[in-house]
Parts: sequence; C-alpha cells; structure tokens
Amino acid sequence: MVDPTERLVNLAFLLGAECGPITAVRIRDEVAGYGAEDQDEAAFKRMLERDKKELRAMGLVIESDAEGNYRLDRGATFASKVALEPGEAAALRAIGMALLEDPSFPFADELRFALAKIASAVHEHAPRAVAHTADEHPELQGELVASLNGAVQSRKTARFGYTNSYGQHKKHVVEPYGIFARDGRWYAVGRDTDIDEIRVYTVSRVTGLEINANCPGTPDFAKPSDFDVVGYIGLPFQYGDDEISVLLSFAPGEAWRARSLTGGKGDLHAGADSALQWRVTARDRTRLLRWVIENGPGIQVLEPADLVRDYENGLKRVVVAHGGGRNG
Repeated sequence: MVDPTERLVNLAFLLGAECGPITAVRIRDEVAGYGAEDQDEAAFKRMLERDKKELRAMGLVIESDAEGNYRLDRGATFASKVALEPGEAAALRAIGMALLEDPSFPFADELRFALAKIASAVHEHAPRAVAHTADEHPELQGELVASLNGAVQSRKTARFGYTNSYGQHKKHVVEPYGIFARDGRWYAVGRDTDIDEIRVYTVSRVTGLEINANCPGTPDFAKPSDFDVVGYIGLPFQYGDDEISVLLSFAPGEAWRARSLTGGKGDLHAGADSALQWRVTARDRTRLLRWVIENGPGIQVLEPADLVRDYENGLKRVVVAHGGGRNG
C-alpha cells in the first residue's frame, strides 16, 4: 500500500509535469496510490478531494474546470524553476531536519513533504542540528501559527483574546489574510471586523484562539485581490499600538549601512554635515531604542524630543551598567 505522503508527492509531480489540464481518470490510472482494485469511484473522488485540499494548503494552486479537469497554476505556485546540486539539497535537508526538531515550527507536515521531494538528491545522512524559529513560547507559537495558517488557507474567521503592549486585553474577531515570522516572532495579518481595518497581531500575545468550525469547506470571507503579506513585514519596532513619526540620523561614516539597515522602510534623505537622515514610522518606542543601540554607534535619535531624552537616559544606564561613569 502506498504511503499517503508518497501519494501526495506523486500527484504533485504529475500536475507539475503537465502544461495542460489533466483528467481525473488519468490521475487514477497514473498516480501510484490511487486506483486500488477494491476502490469504487466515489471513494476515489473523496480521496482525490482530500489530497487536493492538502496540496492547496501547502501552497500549490490547483485549478479545476467545468469538465472536472485539473491544472497546476505555475505562475501562482512557483516563482521560478529551481535546480539543486547534491550539496545544496543536502544543506536544505540539514536545515529542514533541524526545523522538524523545533517545537515552534508550525509546518512540520508540509516540511516533511518538501524533504521527500529533495531526498533523492541526498546521498548521505545529513547532520542534525537544533534551531528555533520562535524565541518566545515556542511550543505555544507553533500550535497557534498552525491553526492560524489553516484559517488563512480555508478563509475561516478567527476569534481570540489579545493583550497589547500596554497590558490591555481585548477580544477580537479577525479575518486572517496571512502570517509571517520576523526576528523570532510570528505575526498574523488580518481584518479586524469591529474596526474594519487590517491589523498585524503578535501571535505570542494571542490567547483562547477559536477558528470558526461552522460550514467547513465554505469560506467566511474573501481576501482582497491586492493583498500581499510582504507589505506588512516591518522592522522590529514597527509593531504595536501607537504610531509615531521618528527622525534618525546616520553619521557620515555609517551612511553606507543605512539602506541595508532600513530595509526600504521610511524616507532616507541628505542631512546636515554629510549625515544621512531617516524619517520612519515606529509603533514600539522600547524596541526602537533597542534597535538604535544595537546597530550603533553612529545612529542618533533626532525627533521627537521625548524619545531623544529616553535615548540619552538609556545610553547613560548602559554606561553605568558596564562600569563607566564612576569617580576614581
């Protein structure tokens, strides 16, 4: 009997190998794992529907027409064809095996599927390592992200409690559009139905997550056609509740680092004395000051005035903590 994962891989390979539509009859005849002698047509169709649903949840865009034919939309599924050398495949497998040991990684099943596809290029046992994609409550984040990702794929409404950076707790009803990871944290992006705005939520602050289980297979909402989760991936200090406009300065000798550090966010422009100034939006003052100190010296806070004071006081505390500023 063919393993279900192997059957999924075989189906994905057949869809990926054909440019035109494929009939269900051909899938049953050519994909190992279907077409058992004791399997009737209804059972085959149920199995095929389950497999298509799993492949779609993994990111494969499978289209169907009125005649019941199937086609893989390559443009929406793959950015470009990837040819891996054996060494590259081995490196990917080593990374993948490390992630499988990470309790915070929410896509273990999908990763096993991907590793099965590249396994043939690896000719020796890959070394194992331990990695963590989440630095806060890894086990909890893994479970929450997996559930939220399922809601994103099935377009089902999510209900949860959320504690903001001020410690205020509130219930939210959200239509989840996408998820992403940044600096050891997972984030969910979706429309808050109470305020009719798209917001970014830190997953580690989510409690009591409930995904709407009514009418499974029927979406609760339509995701905007122009939505792109990449547009919501900000710098570490751009997630929070209160938006402020900040002006920073890169010293002349540090200006070469500005474009890589700013990540295309905000506005870079020439300032006084050959310095480079950066106007950017921030939502977390503490994380912004930490970012400035971690990436300094040569980066200075210019505006607003209260943030400048906080920055200077923070520097004084750092100096004292490291034994500076003492008499004698």
